[in-house]
Amino acid sequence: MLNIVKKLFGSSNERRVKSLIQRVEQRINPLEAGIKALSDDALRGKTDEFKAKLAAGATLDDILDEAFAVVREAAYRAIGQRHYDVQLVGGMVLNSGAIAEMRTGEGKTLVATAPVYLNALQGKGAHVVTVNDYLARRDAEWMGRVYGFLGMETGVIVPGLDDRERRINYAKDITYGTNNEFGFDYLRDNLKYSLDEMVQRDHHFAIVDEVDSILIDEARTPLIISGPTDDRSDFYRAMDELIYLLDKDDYEHDEKQRSAVYTEKGSEHIEDLLRERGLLEGALYEAVNTTIVHHANQALRAHVLYTRDKDYIVKDDEVVLIDEFTGRMMTGRRLSEGLHQAIEAKEQVPVQPENQTLASITFQNYFRLYEKLGGMTGTAQTEAAEFEDIYNLQVVEIPTNRPVARIDENDVVYQNEAGKHKAIMRDIRECYERGQPILVGTASIEKSEAISELLKAENIPHSVLNAHKHAEEAEIVAEAGVPGAVTIATNMAGRGTDIQLGGNPEMRLEKERRTREAAWGRSMTEAELKNLHDEIMADIAVKKAKAMELGGLYVLGTERHESRRIDNQLRGRTGRQGDPGKSRFYISCDDDLLRIFGGERMAGILRVLKVAEDEPIEERMMNKAMEISQKRVEARNFEIRKNLLKYDDVINDQRKQIFEERKEFMRAEDVEETVRHMRHEVIDTLCEYYMPPKLLPEQWDTDGLETEVKEILSLDIPAKDMAAQEGIDDNDIRQAIIEASDKAWSEKVALMGEEQSRYIEKQVLLQTIDLKWREHLSQVDHLRSVIHLRGYGQRDPLIEYKTDAFSMFEKMRTDLRTDVTRFLMNVQLIQPDQPMVPAGFDPSMATIDGGFGAGIGDGMGLNPNWLSSHPLPNTGLDEMGAAADDLVPSPLGPMPRAWLDTPRNAPCPCGSGKRFKACHGAI
Repeated sequence: MLNIVKKLFGSSNERRVKSLIQRVEQRINPLEAGIKALSDDALRGKTDEFKAKLAAGATLDDILDEAFAVVREAAYRAIGQRHYDVQLVGGMVLNSGAIAEMRTGEGKTLVATAPVYLNALQGKGAHVVTVNDYLARRDAEWMGRVYGFLGMETGVIVPGLDDRERRINYAKDITYGTNNEFGFDYLRDNLKYSLDEMVQRDHHFAIVDEVDSILIDEARTPLIISGPTDDRSDFYRAMDELIYLLDKDDYEHDEKQRSAVYTEKGSEHIEDLLRERGLLEGALYEAVNTTIVHHANQALRAHVLYTRDKDYIVKDDEVVLIDEFTGRMMTGRRLSEGLHQAIEAKEQVPVQPENQTLASITFQNYFRLYEKLGGMTGTAQTEAAEFEDIYNLQVVEIPTNRPVARIDENDVVYQNEAGKHKAIMRDIRECYERGQPILVGTASIEKSEAISELLKAENIPHSVLNAHKHAEEAEIVAEAGVPGAVTIATNMAGRGTDIQLGGNPEMRLEKERRTREAAWGRSMTEAELKNLHDEIMADIAVKKAKAMELGGLYVLGTERHESRRIDNQLRGRTGRQGDPGKSRFYISCDDDLLRIFGGERMAGILRVLKVAEDEPIEERMMNKAMEISQKRVEARNFEIRKNLLKYDDVINDQRKQIFEERKEFMRAEDVEETVRHMRHEVIDTLCEYYMPPKLLPEQWDTDGLETEVKEILSLDIPAKDMAAQEGIDDNDIRQAIIEASDKAWSEKVALMGEEQSRYIEKQVLLQTIDLKWREHLSQVDHLRSVIHLRGYGQRDPLIEYKTDAFSMFEKMRTDLRTDVTRFLMNVQLIQPDQPMVPAGFDPSMATIDGGFGAGIGDGMGLNPNWLSSHPLPNTGLDEMGAAADDLVPSPLGPMPRAWLDTPRNAPCPCGSGKRFKACHGAI
């Protein structure tokens, strides 16, 4: 019945697209002639006209038709490109807060300009999120010409910018950047101590390019800002050595679940080995040895589950993770809980110190901060259910500008990898000899280099694109459509640069220009550039005609990926804009997907049928069986991500509350009232604990109360004597403590001065929040790692986690009030001739605690002599000779703004002899 309805009325997607196409044809296209007649200045003036309409109460939808027509004309005048009707349809889908699925080569970069311009008119900023820095820079410069033509400013956020530059770029009408940079800036902003230091504006509107890659593939890995802890490299190396002494039956490896655990025999073996080397006292599974058990497990996982040149590469003595979906290096990303250190020990490279989490957020929760979010990609339909369930984003499939001419052949299945490789080599040689460009897709660096070795043996020239050749990505992909080109790519074919038949003219022109200018020793003239452009375009036209005659680009997949989406991305490299093309996947029963998810059964069938290793089976049923396997894996991965999000949502609610409170404290001129309220709450809690209302005065623990008041409030209150007096109740004692504490703090304020004391209150409050939040994150991480064990007691781990996390959060808030009160009431004012840095102060700890080094002062991470190392801001000139107005905060106190330009590894200008990053430049 559903199929009949679809045939009669079309699917919901088709109906939605049809109505949008009608809007383009009936309401936007008729405006084109009038818009085209406008001068450049008049066209630019439309921006002010639209802003005025919005200010007068118009909605974005009211001005959408004219705004889209204006952008189309501006794009034609600025960069020579005119939006197709289907591109305007894609733009309307993005503006509605949905995902536009558009095939490769349909011009998604240009599609984004219309909705971005429309939403930027509100003056709240519009973000375009890309997957790498190259695309962010390229798109900001390229599309920035369109926005600039209409009087709007474009910024770009890439690594290497300081806070001032970031603030400027975020303040512009439109900002391009990567998902990592946006996410980390959000986290860093919520570690700042002044609103003026924050770089981001509110999260108004964003379009996420390659939305499936960012919101699905990378959603499992949270963004984490961390600081180093103690160096334990020798311990990791010692643990690593033990793994080589294990036998195969000492552990079990489950590839499907991606797990490795010790067997009973293995546990006894590793226990004996640890004891022999003096690393273990007592039994392995005693509570005191929990950490050793954890690291023994991580060392095993590093060896069994993580493979070099598949999961990571070693570059410049560093272990760099590889994105399993794109094949790109994830520079700066590290595995948590000591796993990355275990891999470093395994590869015998320098072991970096473990890190302590300072702040973290998942991409799911970061992008859900935006009031309106849109996304675009060539492959989202297979994950439509997840997008709607997690992000409330609908996927709309946009028709191509020209009919798709690509032919997708059935998969070819071989009994083993050797037979498959022989067939692949035959196919590649045939393509190479007739001149048809071919793109060979592999699932890992290891396999791409194996194919490369086979091609070298066959004397077939080729290019290899993987994480080892990351810098050459755009150039290699740009030439992949030239007749005779053989390109091997690892899960990353064409990202950011289209494979155009005959070659990419822009990339070719830039390469030829650089080559000639280097040879001539001078810049080319405009006339020379035009001649070169004409030469290249003529050559590309000839090569394109030849490539099309040969059938276009041939995409050959060497195996299926766990996700259909990644296979579709590879297929999508060919057949762009109506060009011919062909795709086919070669599969063997040795491939990871088949081997782990039912390959033995299929191999058994092939053996029964007595199929030779190099004899292929090409049946539609094989495609169906493969698709079913992929759907099962996708469903399992979706459940994993969904489950992770449920746990992260618990912390996300707490994170939003803490970050919002921080902002409120920073916005406030002073936090005197907040601090006083905290102090009074601490006193109420103490009195209620030591003088319970239901007990008689002689039953009160007044000795304990006096001790606590002395320790927290630095007050001598004769609670015991007061309780002995007739007619005195607990409220009288409480009031006496409150009055004494208020008076003591007023006296300190009088000594320090009003402005200085307000400054101290705010700084102590903010830094204590950071310290307690960091401790809370650490405790919650530990809780998360063991909460699944509650399932053995027939209790729901998620409900247990929510309950415990809430209790821990409430305790954190109680501890926060206590620590702020304790610090302020115990702070001591020093004489000018006392040392500026207290004895035992370790600047390296400031990278963790933001100035409150662990183990300093009173043992809570808060030093009562903190003022001695934090000069106050209104003293005119400090010891560095800088005017107070030209100072900026640092973990060791205010420093001259000029010091911000100091390289991270250069000596600190303060003369301490330490590197800047370990001294005043500590993050």
